[in-house]
Amino acid sequence: MEFETQIPVAVYEPPRGWFPGMRWRELWEYRELLYFLTWRDIKIRYKQAALGVTWAVLQPLLTMVIFSVIFGRLAKLPSDGIPYPVFSFAALLPWQLFSGALSRAGSSLVANRNLLTKVYFPRLIIPLSAVVAGMVDFGISFIVLIGLMLFYGIIPTWAILTLPFLVLFAMLTALAVGLWLSALNVQYRDVEHAIPFIIQAWMYASPVAYSAGLIPTGFWRIVYGLNPLAGVIQGFRWALLGAEPPDMLFLVSVVMVIVLLVTGLMYFQKMEESFADVV
Repeated sequence: MEFETQIPVAVYEPPRGWFPGMRWRELWEYRELLYFLTWRDIKIRYKQAALGVTWAVLQPLLTMVIFSVIFGRLAKLPSDGIPYPVFSFAALLPWQLFSGALSRAGSSLVANRNLLTKVYFPRLIIPLSAVVAGMVDFGISFIVLIGLMLFYGIIPTWAILTLPFLVLFAMLTALAVGLWLSALNVQYRDVEHAIPFIIQAWMYASPVAYSAGLIPTGFWRIVYGLNPLAGVIQGFRWALLGAEPPDMLFLVSVVMVIVLLVTGLMYFQKMEESFADVV
């Protein structure tokens, strides 16, 4: 007597429609893959690097020195009564987190094309791992900022308790923009070449070297808040240095990040079904 053995088969299909619903449970099930990809990105970045993780300190530190000479001493830009070196370095931290994550996330899908075409997993993990990997550089640079604050005698207030939320805000900003760029880069490869220019222009459009207080109140301040990095940097300087507290500019930036994140997730999920074919 023969018995037929039925082997259960799981069929995974990409979600369809513009708002299919995120598979949050599935993302949790693949958390080990997220850890592996994040750790791989960190190791590749510092592999055979002569200075290793020192680059995470040198990049913002040298930029701070240049800004301090050009904008602090020569241009004499106001710094809200805070010593300009620590004023600029506090803004360079979230900027470094954002720009690095955006650069890696934007090209992450194309860089992992072999993985995309061989095995199924939530594609969102790839740009997400690129964003999370930037926390290593952020943590190292943050120690330097603490040293600068102690050197200049700056004691943070209770506002520093909001710092974890501001860090999350910066990461969500990078993820929101990274989702758009990574999905677009699969369809249009010249997006990858445009990313460095976008990052460079974005830095000068953000209050990294100057104070957000220079932007007049009213209509133009609301327009300036459409740049989500403006709210992120304003929040960091307030939480760490006691600078200008968050106002309408910050609220507009928060709304902008939410819009970018929701629409970015929708577009990413919509295009996900064609990633393996186009990449």
